[in-house]
Amino acid sequence: MEPDNDTRISEFLLLGFAEEPEWQLLIFGLFLSIYLITVFGNLLIILAVSSDAQLHKPMYFFLSNLSFVDICFISTTIPKLLWNIQTQSKVITYKGCITQIYFFIFSAVLDIFLLTVMAYDRCVAICHPLHYTVIMNPQFCRLLLLVSWIMSILNSLLQSLMSLKLSFCTDVEIPHFFCDLSQIIQLACSDTILNNIVMYFASVLLGAGPLGGILYSYSKIISSIHGISSAQGKYKAFSTCASHLSVVSLFFCTSIGVYLSSAATPSSQSNATVSVIYTVVTPMLNPFIYSLRSKDIKGALKRVFMITILKRKFILGL
Repeated sequence: MEPDNDTRISEFLLLGFAEEPEWQLLIFGLFLSIYLITVFGNLLIILAVSSDAQLHKPMYFFLSNLSFVDICFISTTIPKLLWNIQTQSKVITYKGCITQIYFFIFSAVLDIFLLTVMAYDRCVAICHPLHYTVIMNPQFCRLLLLVSWIMSILNSLLQSLMSLKLSFCTDVEIPHFFCDLSQIIQLACSDTILNNIVMYFASVLLGAGPLGGILYSYSKIISSIHGISSAQGKYKAFSTCASHLSVVSLFFCTSIGVYLSSAATPSSQSNATVSVIYTVVTPMLNPFIYSLRSKDIKGALKRVFMITILKRKFILGL
């Protein structure tokens, strides 16, 4: 069968979650709440870091960038899901689907790079405390961030451009709530060998590579903490990386869980549900993890709120 008459499709159908109308309102309210909490929580982290001079440190510099990327990450998928539920439509345009793939991959990979850089930052802080300010100087931090952005942009651009060359037949239903690259490749009726090779190679290089770097950094951290004689010193050293370790564990454990679940369970509906954990829940929990475990963040947020209240009282007094 020649797919020439069907390759120039204009739209896909996102099947999403439950088909029952009574569930749609609940799903809409749930995801809207999660989205607003995620955006508000991460904006608070960015505001606290940018407005408090005490947080102008490499760790919080990378944290504010992580919060920005988490906002982009969840904004790639949830607004479209909410719009489709509101309009009772499952349609996403072909251009919109490719655009969603680009920004989703970009945000996910940049998230991974930032978590890796933050692990290196904690490794330097604990293993080489006397040389920390020299090694993690502002220029080097900006360079690490720039390299992370460039690598993420190039990877997502490559994956998106390769997706544009795929041909599609009559099946344009995506059993997901967003345009997932692997689902798009499965729908294609043209040769997808090269797409699969590039996708899996990028997953290993940009997923397993940074994970290996994180594990190596923490092996050095654990070794350094083990060499500290006092229990109080060990606790203080570990507490500086506890929040990051929690976020790393949450992100990679859920991502690996989604992969294993998709491999063990062929149900696309089940995969879509499980993928909510790392695409939606993880960005929402990140600001809570850091704000609850970091005294510096909690102190900065209190000062921001106090200044806001004082300004409001002053304006009302005028």
